[in-house]
Amino acid sequence: MGTPKPRILPWLVSQLDLGQLEGVAWVNKSRTRFRIPWKHGLRQDAQQEDFGIFQAWAEATGAYVPGRDKPDLPTWKRNFRSALNRKEGLRLAEDRSKDPHDPHKIYEFVNSGVGHFSQPDTSLDTNGGGSTSDTQEDILDELLGNMVLAPLPDPGPPSLAVAPEPCPQPLRSPSLDSPTPFPNLGPSENPLKRLLVPGEEWEFEVTAFYRGRQVFQQTISCLEGLRLVGSEVGDRTLPGWPVTLPDPGMSLTDRGVMSYVRHVLSCLGGGLALWRAGQWLWAQRLGHCHTYWAVSEELLPNSGHGPDGEVPKDKEGGVFNLGPFIVDLITFTEGSGRSPRYALWFCVGESWPQDQPWTKRLVMVKVVPTCLRALVEMARVGGASSLENTVDLHISNSHPLSLTSDQYKAYLQDLVDGMDFQGPGET
Repeated sequence: MGTPKPRILPWLVSQLDLGQLEGVAWVNKSRTRFRIPWKHGLRQDAQQEDFGIFQAWAEATGAYVPGRDKPDLPTWKRNFRSALNRKEGLRLAEDRSKDPHDPHKIYEFVNSGVGHFSQPDTSLDTNGGGSTSDTQEDILDELLGNMVLAPLPDPGPPSLAVAPEPCPQPLRSPSLDSPTPFPNLGPSENPLKRLLVPGEEWEFEVTAFYRGRQVFQQTISCLEGLRLVGSEVGDRTLPGWPVTLPDPGMSLTDRGVMSYVRHVLSCLGGGLALWRAGQWLWAQRLGHCHTYWAVSEELLPNSGHGPDGEVPKDKEGGVFNLGPFIVDLITFTEGSGRSPRYALWFCVGESWPQDQPWTKRLVMVKVVPTCLRALVEMARVGGASSLENTVDLHISNSHPLSLTSDQYKAYLQDLVDGMDFQGPGET
């Protein structure tokens, strides 16, 4: 009989109750809110203790055995976050990960509390299956958790057709039906080229706002991209990992606003799909809800001008080109330009808030490709220093890279030299 893999919530509650991990603690007497240290690995003051909870989860799941496996802090952190994000009944209450003195995140149980998590079920039956208290969703979560670091096979030519498989096929622009295959990268190849490999999953951080109030945040990594939906049921045969926006009754008090937000969510229908193909991010509207988009700053959308475009219905539209971003990033590393923008903002169900406070819009969604955030952070931290800095691209088959500033610039230039700077559909 093997050792069963623990479930994240009972295990986490036990760690909180023990209080032996630095910075991991309950923050209220009712034990519904807790904090997790969330220091960036690139910070100069980062210590092993800052990653204690992530290492503990890696050891508990068997993903890391001290003395046998090489420590991999970014992967531990990513797997822990993914395990939490897949759990219903838990939400990110406050994101203080950018606090210069005490970076952390506060999570909250949104059900009756943690009573039913107090005694984790670790039994195995004699047939090698899980305990009978595991739901089908729990089992699926564990399977997905085990797949986080597994290389994904080439799924073949994806399309918009209805897919009968549990994990639907990715969408792809017709202009990319016959992409140039990328060979496996050897040790001497540019590691940044993995950003363009078809089999690499990009990680996306999705944050939703109702009337300017953050109500949801989730980080996902899925080869098929994501699909914003307004219903738990949804059509699971459609492509893209469904990301369900929460009911406004959980966060809003104005009944009129709640009614309008619910109407917008109901009109999402099949959802708003976003996926990567090559150096482009594509979006498509699968429901009746008009959606406008713009590439802007992470902290707030640029409402001083109009949107960059409207997400088209029943056909794909390019919303982000990695090529110009890398060019701007090179200029930024040389100290002669501003930090390139990479956050995609979507205004759902209403016109773009041009020359108006964006906080008046019913539903705004921000999607951040975390690999692009990591590239910009590397540029900021590296500066003119000749010392090595570490960057995690937050894609499925990558490992943390230790690069000097000169190496980083050379890899960026090599990456951009092989890119196509025509717009989508241009020849």
